[in-house]
Amino acid sequence: MSTPFLIIPGYGGSGPEHWQSLWQQADPRFRRVEQRDWWRPVCSEWVAQLEQAVAASGPHTVLVAHSLGCGLVAHWAAQTRLSVRAAMLVAPPDPEGPAAELGIEGFVPVPELPLAFPSLLVASSNDPFSSLEHAHSSAIRWGSRWANIGAAGHINGDSGLGDWAEGRALLQSLLE
Repeated sequence: MSTPFLIIPGYGGSGPEHWQSLWQQADPRFRRVEQRDWWRPVCSEWVAQLEQAVAASGPHTVLVAHSLGCGLVAHWAAQTRLSVRAAMLVAPPDPEGPAAELGIEGFVPVPELPLAFPSLLVASSNDPFSSLEHAHSSAIRWGSRWANIGAAGHINGDSGLGDWAEGRALLQSLLE
């Protein structure tokens, strides 16, 4: 049985040049968790969508979250009775930083409980939405392994990473 992966974009979704979209296009095991409104996130709605997606996908699922999707995983994990195999959490924003101005509803405070599944938090040294200190403290609170990949912006389509081979290698390391 092949491992199913759920792509969990953040605010605005992940555009066509985003590594999440490229991974989804290249590999049928990657499915996107769709949200009703990518531009006006409501935490309770996003959690319900993730709960449905995980229930349909099963306990061997690996979550691949970016930006606000990382906070979504933390909120979902604090409420769910479902289980997943692991989660890769990429570029979680500081909810009290620039992301606070985006009009997101219900994501603050972000749960600080350790996640009940293995996880890897990947951060960039020049992310405009989060400091390394914030990302590292999130990794500690969530019990996540930590990877600083250097100057890669918000690790999104604007970062020019293409299909982000380094990210695929990090994901593989999480599953070994």
